[in-house]
Amino acid sequence: MKLHNSKILITGASGGIGSAVAKALTQQGANLFLVGRNEQTLNSLAEELLGNHKIIIADINTIEGREHIVKQCSSNGGIDLVINLAGIIDFQFFEKQSEKFIQDILTTNLISPMLLCHKLIPLLKLKENTAIVNIGSTFGSIGHPAFTTYCASKFGLRGFTEALRRELADTSIKVFYLAPRATSTNLNSNALSSLNEAMGIKTDSAEWVANELIILLTSDKHQRYLGWPEKLFIRINALFPSLVHNALAKKVPIIRQFTEQ
Repeated sequence: MKLHNSKILITGASGGIGSAVAKALTQQGANLFLVGRNEQTLNSLAEELLGNHKIIIADINTIEGREHIVKQCSSNGGIDLVINLAGIIDFQFFEKQSEKFIQDILTTNLISPMLLCHKLIPLLKLKENTAIVNIGSTFGSIGHPAFTTYCASKFGLRGFTEALRRELADTSIKVFYLAPRATSTNLNSNALSSLNEAMGIKTDSAEWVANELIILLTSDKHQRYLGWPEKLFIRINALFPSLVHNALAKKVPIIRQFTEQ
């Protein structure tokens, strides 16, 4: 996909990966619509970027927020690409999560991106060579203890992406899926960072993930899974789930210790 002079909408633009993606895309000559709830943070990001970009203050979890995003895009010449990056995570056993937080994770990570895509597809169809990118996770393919709700949201996002890609196969809209592994952002709690270190889980920088997204968008592939051995574990889990189950089940006592920190 051509990125130079393209108009790209990024939700969750002020987050760790979001800001890194914004910087990487401006290096490609893209024009950005930066979506978030914190005006000050978005203004600070915009000042760091090459070129002039539009800030959209909106909450994707509300009808009004999504309508405002679509209105801003429509009144500014439409968009060529939407990147769904807004997301939240909670490192905790399912039974200890509040009902509200379970709903918040599913809404932010799955339902709101779906509803935003639903509103943006008619706008994307007005141009040629447009695209949707959904940012998933390794945990969208592997169920992991203490990430049950997060896994459910990312499994759902992966399924939505796959079905939508096939549904839009006879249109001008491409649908991409990027699945990062553990990434260093402010979403990670101290307990989660300590767990990753104790279990020898490699953590990528947001800048590296952003570069991998550029590679995906400029390739002839429709999805990209990041990290080794995570990519191998995903394949093993698909073919021999009991092997991954047994390995993770043995680590539950260790995981529990870190959730209780």
